Amino acid sequence: MPDPDDGFAELWDAHYEDVLGYAARRVDLDTARDVAAETFLVAWRRRGRIPADRPFPWLLNVARNVLANETRGQRRRFRLWGRLRDDRATHEPVADVAVGLAEGGRVVAALRRLPERDRETLLLVAWEGLEPRDAAVAAGCSAKAFSVRLHRARRRLTAVLEEIDAGERRVPVPTVKRSVPS
Repeated sequence: MPDPDDGFAELWDAHYEDVLGYAARRVDLDTARDVAAETFLVAWRRRGRIPADRPFPWLLNVARNVLANETRGQRRRFRLWGRLRDDRATHEPVADVAVGLAEGGRVVAALRRLPERDRETLLLVAWEGLEPRDAAVAAGCSAKAFSVRLHRARRRLTAVLEEIDAGERRVPVPTVKRSVPS
């Protein structure tokens, strides 16, 4: 009798933690678990379309789309909540203090200043460890387009880091020599 899951359990075992980690670096842990579960639900439904040789970039592309849907839904909920409370201000979720401490540092500060697309491009290569051609699949573009994005994102990151470094340089205070009365 053939296996009813067609290797889906192996796909889950091999990539669930990585997909969860990808999502957890972008949203809180509870939402990340939902994103990972939804990603594998989509994978189950489309298991005939998953590339057998490189499933991980395909899964990250699905996770990226699930995250985008979650973000849009969250924005709608915040707007609705604001209308219900008659408060037009946008409400951002409170960040986890531990996450803030773990993300401290110069590079993270620079990444936060970059546009979302640049940040995602850099993180797919640096954090997720994907080769540019696999990262292109995850980003939903061609390998050539991704290479251009990566080059530009690196250039922008370098500029922001230089800007941060320039702001941190302290101006030396000249020492004043006291004259000793003779």
